This record gives sequence, structure tokens and C-alpha cells, in this order.
Amino acid sequence: MNISKPIKFFIALALPLSAGFLGSLFTMPAIDSWYRLLERPAFAPPDFVFGPVWTTLYIMMGVAAYLVWKDGLSSGRVRMALLIFLLQLSLNSAWSIFFFGLQSPISGLYIIGALWTAIVLNIFLFARVSRAAAWLLVPYLLWVSFASYLNYSIWMLN
Repeated sequence: MNISKPIKFFIALALPLSAGFLGSLFTMPAIDSWYRLLERPAFAPPDFVFGPVWTTLYIMMGVAAYLVWKDGLSSGRVRMALLIFLLQLSLNSAWSIFFFGLQSPISGLYIIGALWTAIVLNIFLFARVSRAAAWLLVPYLLWVSFASYLNYSIWMLN
């Protein structure tokens, strides 16, 4: 199947934004109820920061995926890189489901550890196809590193 580059770009952006939307279905109801009742560390950002940060990261992920996919799936490197990309997107959504939806910081901690590992692998695999794509995932890794420490701190405080 030959998909045009503009369609690939749209799909590449839609995938991470869709993963974010799925996660938000579990996050939003918990923000004003369960999450508000949790003890949080002093370094926890205000709630309004998360939406713009995640939206920006999802867009950067989409552009990165497009840079890897734009020339097709004939290369095994491209296929493996995109497979891990889909895995880390699944883990990204799963974190919201477990942390917020199931109200389980400890489950969230396990998921975010797997997510962090998948992102590192994704950066490595993307770099084999497009260095720019790999660099576009670095802010995501940094944010998830911070989110991991925040998740851990919330678990410890509660």
C-alpha cells in the first residue's frame, strides 16, 4: 500500500494525539476528585501545566514518527522502530489508566518504568533511521523522567 507523505504525516500526528486523548479520558475525571486529595511533593507543577506540555510532546512524537516512516516500511529498522513507538504509546496510555483510572500510584510506577525503558529504546532505534527523529524524543524522555520521580514521590507520600 502506497500512502502519500501528507497522509503519513497526518497519521503520524494522530497516533500520539489519540494516545493522549485516550489517557485523558481516565485523567480528567480523577483530577478534581481523587488526585486533588493526594498529598503531592512541593515540586509538583500546577495542574494547568500538564495539558500544554503533553500536547507539545505528542506533536513532537508524531513528527518524529513521520521522519522515520516517510520513506516507507521496506526497511527492517523502520518497522522495528515504529513497532517500539507503538509499544511506548500503549504504555503511555496505560499509565493514565493505571495511575488515574485505577487510582494506583504503585501500578503507575511500574508502568512508567516500562515506558521510560521503551522511550530509551525508541530513541536508539529512531536514531538508526533519523537523528532528528531521535532528538525530537529527548524532551519526552526528560519529561517522563521527571514524571517518574513525581509518581514515585506521590506513592511514597500516600
